[in-house]
Amino acid sequence: MTHLTVLTNPTAGHAAAQAAEAAITHLRARGLTVTHHAASSASESHTLAQEAARTGARGIVAAGGDGLVSIALQAVASTPIALGVIPIGTGNDCARMLDIPLGDPVAAAEVIATGNIRVIDAGRIQYDGNTTWFATVVASGFDSLVNDRANRMRWPRGRRRYDIAMALEAAKLRPLPFRIELDDQVIETDVTLVAVGNGTSYGGGMRICPGAVLDDGLLDVTVVAAGGRLRLLRLSPTVYKGTHVDLPEVSTFRSRRVRLSATDITAYADGDPVAPLPVDIEVVPGALSVFA
Repeated sequence: MTHLTVLTNPTAGHAAAQAAEAAITHLRARGLTVTHHAASSASESHTLAQEAARTGARGIVAAGGDGLVSIALQAVASTPIALGVIPIGTGNDCARMLDIPLGDPVAAAEVIATGNIRVIDAGRIQYDGNTTWFATVVASGFDSLVNDRANRMRWPRGRRRYDIAMALEAAKLRPLPFRIELDDQVIETDVTLVAVGNGTSYGGGMRICPGAVLDDGLLDVTVVAAGGRLRLLRLSPTVYKGTHVDLPEVSTFRSRRVRLSATDITAYADGDPVAPLPVDIEVVPGALSVFA
């Protein structure tokens, strides 16, 4: 493994830029050839990642948050090119999934420098003739409504904006009629949320699909039944431990394919909006090579 393309986001701030530079310096010191692209937009990052995949990069490294990781993933999924992650974001769920050190860009870079590659499953979402790959979780329902609201807000920045959006959406919590089609059954019910996991966590460590295994050829599906705000408050602290699955209002399933249908609900994958439901989700075994 000698030639890496590293993607960074120069708008992420001074601390993020310093962390990325420390990681790149370490990779070069370990004898790797590094091409560094600092894109000014998500679309430019996407173009650069796709170009790196076409021109022979052995690995594409996202030095940033989960959004940048998702962009790199679109370029490397279903190819032999390895995905590397230097976690410099707020969520960093893909890094958690791969046991990559958080808060230490040099230690994360060393994971890549050692060249240890693991082959895992990836999730694939299809909608309106389009395809999006994901590594961690597809969120729909209450969580995606919170993301919708947070994305419309201009203040405050960071995690606080998400917390405020959650409080505002909880105040208007309502049952959401869903149709969930699995390999062996169809479920039509009112829910609070439905999460489909290739990995275990989203939202910065919330273990919404705690039993998910990265290479078992299955997606884990967590369904939280419709309920009031008090039930949601009871659920929230347990999600970080993954013990919410023991509550009576939570059901879990495993399936190779999942179709989600609902009205006025957007599917989010790896923290980014994908498309309004309905969407078709499937696991593709062994579709992703990762430094881990």
